[in-house]
Amino acid sequence: MSGTARLATAVAGLTVAMIATLAPATPAVASTPQLETQVSFPTRTVRDAAGNTLLADSSGRALQLHGANLGKTDDITEDDVADLGAAGFTLLRLPIQWSKLEPAQGLYDAAYLQHIEDVLAWAHEYGLLVLVDWHQDVFGPAFPGFDGAPTWATRTDGHVFTPDPGNWFINYFDPAVKAAFTHLYGDADLRQAQVDAWTYLADQLAGSPALLGYDLFNEPFWTSRTFEQDELPAMYDRLVAGIRTVDQRSWLWIEPTVLVGEGISPGLPGIDDPRHGAPRIGYAPHAYSTAVEGGDDWDPSSGWVGAYESMITRYPRRHHLPVIIGEWGPSNADAAHPGNVALVKQQVASFARFATGWAIWYGCRSATGSGYCLLSDDQGHIGSGHAAAGRPYPLVLGGATVSERATPAAYDLRYRPRRNLATQVVVPTGFGDRLRVRVTDTRGRPAAARVVVSPPSRTGARTVTVTPRAATRATWELRITPGHR
Repeated sequence: MSGTARLATAVAGLTVAMIATLAPATPAVASTPQLETQVSFPTRTVRDAAGNTLLADSSGRALQLHGANLGKTDDITEDDVADLGAAGFTLLRLPIQWSKLEPAQGLYDAAYLQHIEDVLAWAHEYGLLVLVDWHQDVFGPAFPGFDGAPTWATRTDGHVFTPDPGNWFINYFDPAVKAAFTHLYGDADLRQAQVDAWTYLADQLAGSPALLGYDLFNEPFWTSRTFEQDELPAMYDRLVAGIRTVDQRSWLWIEPTVLVGEGISPGLPGIDDPRHGAPRIGYAPHAYSTAVEGGDDWDPSSGWVGAYESMITRYPRRHHLPVIIGEWGPSNADAAHPGNVALVKQQVASFARFATGWAIWYGCRSATGSGYCLLSDDQGHIGSGHAAAGRPYPLVLGGATVSERATPAAYDLRYRPRRNLATQVVVPTGFGDRLRVRVTDTRGRPAAARVVVSPPSRTGARTVTVTPRAATRATWELRITPGHR
């Protein structure tokens, strides 16, 4: 079902017209299996007042996409995708493996390709866009326990891999692993093999309605002092050029090295896009605290979130790139790790100030909030330790944001609306059984707005859609507060 058709279904289910008054809590209505949203493929960008570039739809409405990673070990099912959609998420970052797509050189696995196509079809059905992530951890399965590039593309110069079981990241520095990366970046035949595989997949998936695009290389490992000036942009240039021979539509996302988590600013130059029309290159850094990754509970007074935001925004603002935080999130967010719970809250608030979206690691389920898991049960409810990841957000903004604030008690959005352009806020599961919605100008006077509150999804997520009834120069204040039975 298209986004327009899903919206029509929601309007038919429940329409609440509110003109500058505090509406009572929405009445109890039958839930719908899925959340009905206006998510759509972004065809352009817009710039906000802070200089951030944001994805936008064909009407020029800025997009905000919230979601999760899932599928690294092919552990993703239709029910998983449906649960993410029902919880109020609109983005799926799908980690895939070169070794599984092309287990033997030149021979592509039809079953694995079908799996990727199935996920895209599920995402389209349940209202999510998909960022396909060419994933690797410690290069590939030639090094036991890891994933990414196929064994036939792994050259170790005779070094024997000696795993470090205590800290998985240390394995990157093993001589065999470092040699494999050096050859991938430097050997002409391997560089071409990589381009061929990326281009093959792009050709197969081109035009898929749920396909947002590709994260070209997960967490690239550096092999020289000038890696971000030489080897890395050269690889991105090759991959972008190859994909553009078969796909002019998709957004192509580049990553810096993981050193950004240590506060080291990326040294990448700009990456050109040869597509016809405006470039569609995005920036997809990760946001992990090294201390938390090492097992510590986060220290809320450390200043790390603010320092990360200050550093990570420089490159995309300079090159006018939209930002999606491709991975983030603590390994444990629960009562025993209150600092990590606070970290989730601070990061979500930070991302809203500069990013066009994010995908938390990982969309798995855990009743205790362990193992990076976002969800707490088989129904798709958000775990209590990750509750801040379920804050309301403007999926499409028909105007310009002035300010935004979210707490468990209220969501407040101040913005300047544009005539006839709807703004749709997604209110994920857990915010409240019912909603109270108020739209006023800055003096508290009624705003001439049509407000539609959707029926709840099966896990309680809703959308609030606000459309101006006439042109206005006023700043509007949209307030959504939870009501309870």
